[in-house]
Amino acid sequence: MVGAQTMKNIPTGNEQLVMIVDDEPDMLNMLKLVVQRKCGCEVELADSGKTALDKLKTCRPDVIVTDIKMPDLDGLTLMQKVREIDETISVIIMTGFGTIEMAVQALKNGAYDFLQKPFDKEHIVRVILRCLERTRLLRENLQLQEKLNTVSPPSPEGFIGQAPALRQALDLIAKVADKDVTVLIRGESGTGKEGAARALHTLSNRRNRRMITVNCPALPEHILESELFGYSKGAFTGANKDKKGLFLEADHSTILLDEIADIPVGIQTKLLRVLQEKEIQPLGQNTSIKIDVRVVASTNQNLEAKMKAGEFREDLFYRLNVVTISMPGLTELKEDIPLLVHHFLQRYKKEFEHPQLRFSPESFNYLQQKKWRGNVRELQNTVKRAVLLAPSDIIEPRDLCDHEGEDCSQIQCPEHPAKSGGIETQMPYKKAKEEIIRRFSTSYLTELLIRCHGNVTAAAKKSGLERQALQRIMRRYDIRSKDFKSDPA
Repeated sequence: MVGAQTMKNIPTGNEQLVMIVDDEPDMLNMLKLVVQRKCGCEVELADSGKTALDKLKTCRPDVIVTDIKMPDLDGLTLMQKVREIDETISVIIMTGFGTIEMAVQALKNGAYDFLQKPFDKEHIVRVILRCLERTRLLRENLQLQEKLNTVSPPSPEGFIGQAPALRQALDLIAKVADKDVTVLIRGESGTGKEGAARALHTLSNRRNRRMITVNCPALPEHILESELFGYSKGAFTGANKDKKGLFLEADHSTILLDEIADIPVGIQTKLLRVLQEKEIQPLGQNTSIKIDVRVVASTNQNLEAKMKAGEFREDLFYRLNVVTISMPGLTELKEDIPLLVHHFLQRYKKEFEHPQLRFSPESFNYLQQKKWRGNVRELQNTVKRAVLLAPSDIIEPRDLCDHEGEDCSQIQCPEHPAKSGGIETQMPYKKAKEEIIRRFSTSYLTELLIRCHGNVTAAAKKSGLERQALQRIMRRYDIRSKDFKSDPA
């Protein structure tokens, strides 16, 4: 198991290292040339299992390719000891005289793949590349866990992340929170504008009074006006008693005018007076009431465009825009997605009583590649749905698919994220053909195993393939039958 000390030895840069272990010098040299040329990474050679273990004291490879039969320490024993040192290292077992039982045992003990000599050089290159990706994802997840376990000052109002764009917004919130200036919060839907407003209020000297939030688009103009400014008894039909407006309720506190771009122009004029004179005039009254309210406004719209169209008063804009806080979308927070996913996972595991649930490394990769039009809110809902509907204890990419609008067959393989436009025509013919076969195979096998509930024997019968042949294809595309069983062991 990887511990704190082991993690110090894990490479943090972009260098990747493959260790090849075999007692045949010709095999070592041949594989070294192939891996260096085709995989573009460093290679470390070991002529025995014991030599490999000694080298692990000073280097930490991403992948180990080892022969199974060696005089001093066989490959299965070496793999067991490697997993005790660092379980993120992906191990490929190879042999010149393997049996099905030996292959099954190797895979059961944790080998990524089992290759029989002589093997196709292109195939072993593909397997090593997948192993490199797997190790990278596992180590990123471990570093994420370490970051989460490190004591650090909490972000205001539960904001999660360390991306520069988010830290810049939070730093600005902290600077102006205790100043009685009007703040305009801008950002796309789902970026946490209301959370930013609550952070401003929580960090201010008005925190002991409740913040008032007004959803501007939700109310018709005549109702919005009476809600904001209040009215006197008899001001209009149905006004049977005096009503305190929301601005008066927010006296000595903060009021958030959410989506202020949708406020009608008539109310904008009265709102301008509130900002200029610090007073309101309820409907039906001739006198004004002085108020002490901190105004925060938010919008996901282009106010400059609305001003040009005559839909938003320019003088109101400049009154609101004393300080502007821009909340970043997920396109600017890619590095924080694993932190956000972990945060939402912990919340919903508890809520839906699924304590063993976790994301596979491939799922983290998929979530980081996906385009999030709904930003953090969409990501949160995706995690919530996946936890609620998870068929097993491990959430895979297919469990994150929005079945109403997304093609699930395109998200099965992490090393080549699916492209909405299909196969790239710029690809060489051979590579494009391999990509089409991969997509077809992963889609076909996924649907097949879903129908057969992970039963490989039944799946082989339906597909017309021998069981062993089906298992070889499943291993090639890293598809595991246990992920499709309704009650995995």
